[in-house]
Amino acid sequence: MDAPRTPQSVADTAAEAVRDLNHATQAAKGNLIYPGDAYDVVASLKALTQRLPQSFEQLSRFLANLPSEAVTADYGEPDEHLAEARSALASAVLVAQTLTEFLDRAHSALAPLGYDSGA
Repeated sequence: MDAPRTPQSVADTAAEAVRDLNHATQAAKGNLIYPGDAYDVVASLKALTQRLPQSFEQLSRFLANLPSEAVTADYGEPDEHLAEARSALASAVLVAQTLTEFLDRAHSALAPLGYDSGA
């Protein structure tokens, strides 16, 4: 049986998947041929961005529930660093939600498109 994956290993895998996507969508690769190809990729990216806020919120809750007396910092006050991290994660939630909205718009704009290979 496989060992459970850690949050870090799952995040690393996601980052590598986006890197692979960046390579796969390069014009020279020829993997995108029809508007429907972009439509499908945008739909998957929209699903990804829809799921990110939950991860950010759960990380923020984890940080909020750490026993403050056990947290140390190389410099400054640990509580200040934790508050800054939580604030940044809250902003990341909003950015991901905004990104989802824009991807939804792109997805809708791509929906009616076809391709005439004889043109």
